[in-house]
Amino acid sequence: MLDKKLLDILAHEGVVAIVSCCENEPHVVNTWHSYVNITEDDRLLIPAGGMTSIEKDTSANNKVLLALGSNQVEGSGGSMGAGFRLEGTARFLTSGPDFEKMVTQFPWLSRVLEVTITSLKETM
Repeated sequence: MLDKKLLDILAHEGVVAIVSCCENEPHVVNTWHSYVNITEDDRLLIPAGGMTSIEKDTSANNKVLLALGSNQVEGSGGSMGAGFRLEGTARFLTSGPDFEKMVTQFPWLSRVLEVTITSLKETM
């Protein structure tokens, strides 16, 4: 099960930064907290309409970083504002049950970014 504070953060709208890197060149895209779906086995499913640089990178290096936070959740220091850095592996889905579930929620998507979290760290 994912950290409760991370789930609390995702319950508030905010930006998720997704970072990939290939050939020593990083790429960053953003999405919204409300677009992130969590599966029963704690994978993140994120609708992708663009994300072409991330998709290209992950075909050669499937490691990604995500950063997210909210000023509506108490942070590690006791004041308002909490954030996390997640590391994981990524792949893009174009079919299957997870894709079908996501396309009903986000009919504009062309692919689904699936992130399997390998580590998470509270950063604030």
